[in-house]
Amino acid sequence: MENLLSLWQSTGLYNFSGGQAFMMIIGFVLLFLAIKKGFEPLLLLPIGFGAILSNIPVAGIAEEGGILYYLYFGIKTGIFPLLIFMGVGAMTDFGPMLANPKTLLLGAAAQFGIFASLLGALALNIIPGLEFTLKDAAAIGIIGGADGPTAIYVASKLSPDLLGAIAVAAYSYMALVPLIQPPIMRALTTEEERKIEMQQMRMVSRTEKIVFPLMLLFLTVLLLPSATPLMGMFALGNLMSACGVVERLSQTAQNELINIVTIFLGLSVGSKLSAEAFLQFKTLGILTLGAIAFAIGTASGVIMAKIMNKLSSTPVNPLIGAAGVSAVPMAARVANKVGLESNPHNFLLMHAMGPNVAGVIGSAVAAGVLLNLIN
Repeated sequence: MENLLSLWQSTGLYNFSGGQAFMMIIGFVLLFLAIKKGFEPLLLLPIGFGAILSNIPVAGIAEEGGILYYLYFGIKTGIFPLLIFMGVGAMTDFGPMLANPKTLLLGAAAQFGIFASLLGALALNIIPGLEFTLKDAAAIGIIGGADGPTAIYVASKLSPDLLGAIAVAAYSYMALVPLIQPPIMRALTTEEERKIEMQQMRMVSRTEKIVFPLMLLFLTVLLLPSATPLMGMFALGNLMSACGVVERLSQTAQNELINIVTIFLGLSVGSKLSAEAFLQFKTLGILTLGAIAFAIGTASGVIMAKIMNKLSSTPVNPLIGAAGVSAVPMAARVANKVGLESNPHNFLLMHAMGPNVAGVIGSAVAAGVLLNLIN
């Protein structure tokens, strides 16, 4: 009888808590959004599965000695974000941005959400249980750029204790771009503005594409060395792709390497969705601030594009401003989709890619500024 009792007490059914069951449901919801809805499945599927694994009672998968515990080392040290940045750089084509340099302003405007969120986190200090230091607030603010690797990198440097919640928030909002952005875009634009067709962009030479990542790295080293780890890996990946002489390395960075790191990173982020780590008052505050920051970033980009349309001699569809956040290429696809709803002949994808890749640069610059000023 004693053995039977001991066996019963070692089962998952006996050890399940309400919090673990709730977080496993959250994991299944993420899997549903990835598989059924197609919302950034490369991110949501491993994150959702990691959430389920980390909440299995007794198994200890996310605890010291478990596989997710060791995988999380790649996030904690900043290795995964830097490798992801190299892969993203290899997959990025700066052609649309170089063909229309003013889209850099849209990428910069969309980073306003980062600094608005920083101030919001500090304002929450008046609420008991939501006290954030300046370093905490800066790490939370980066969520507004919708750039998961940058958010993880900054949090690992400034606020390691909040790293799990920040990583979950950043990647969740990146994946939910198709849900969050369209209502904001429609609310801030008229039907006529959404119908605006933009002019054909000029062809960008191979030389321009090779020189740009080198120039970007040079300016970073001179003006913002604290952003060099992120920008350096991004520039390296892009140069490998643009130069055309290391095709094998470029393909590896774009495919095998970034795919492996994405699996590990997603599982690691999901491991921080355990009930005891996630179901806290501060975590809910971070998720709320992240959503507000992302909404402000999207709105800022759209408003800047509206202003540019008024002042520019060539038409600018305000929808491309929403792509100024760093969720590449999902934000550009969303801008294109919303534009097609109003005008079936209005293909904005390549125009939106300009501010989209500018947003990646903008979030890395913002991260460098925060690291430089606060660290």
